[in-house]
Amino acid sequence: MSEPLIWKDGFVPGSVPDEPPLAADSWLVQEGRARGLDRHRARFAGACGTDVSAFWTAVLGRLPATGEWFPRVELADTDPPVLALRLRPAPPRGETIGVWVPDTPDPRRHPRRKGPDLDVLGDLRAEARRHGADEALLVTPDGIVLEGATTSLVWWEEDRLCFPEPDLPVLPSVTAGLIRDEALTRGVPVAHGRPRLPDLAGRETWLVNALHGIRPVTAWAGTPFRPGPPHRAAHWRRWWDGLAAPWEET
Repeated sequence: MSEPLIWKDGFVPGSVPDEPPLAADSWLVQEGRARGLDRHRARFAGACGTDVSAFWTAVLGRLPATGEWFPRVELADTDPPVLALRLRPAPPRGETIGVWVPDTPDPRRHPRRKGPDLDVLGDLRAEARRHGADEALLVTPDGIVLEGATTSLVWWEEDRLCFPEPDLPVLPSVTAGLIRDEALTRGVPVAHGRPRLPDLAGRETWLVNALHGIRPVTAWAGTPFRPGPPHRAAHWRRWWDGLAAPWEET
């Protein structure tokens, strides 16, 4: 993890506790371009519950104009809480995703806020890798599929693009929101549901996030279920790739 820059009406080098932050947000930067920055700002500000305007403007001024980066903004769990920026190189990205299905329900305490549960979710992803998968699935105690540890759920039912019901305990996803808006613009029918894993068997299913964009599920590891072929994913990934824009256009 990169050393944070602490916000004190300007950035200064510093440190924050090892505990998970009270709030966090991150996004992909590629050669001075990004996607949905206004939405990332709104989500982060909402999670912080405070005005982050000056901090956010300074963050944009710190983002490199070249290379690939995955910056993270945080509200650190200090007394009082402080805003911080971590400038991190972008990790390798994938085009598909294998998913491990734990036999325990979603362990998060704050599912609608990114930050407090990062350590728990990191442990789940590490366990997924030990099972030969890329991601861990989060489900309710009665088996409703919510999302991945670091990804949001999108699936197809015939010609309908589907998302979890809004009342379910899921993170408000910037990436899924951009996909949903594009579907509506194209006239693609959009629906919501409360799927269990058998409902997703044989269906094209994506797990999406800001780092990787759209990744079709290729395996539900440890289950008898198989995802459907990803007929639509390549087309939508091309759209996603073209969505990145310089800051002044986001």
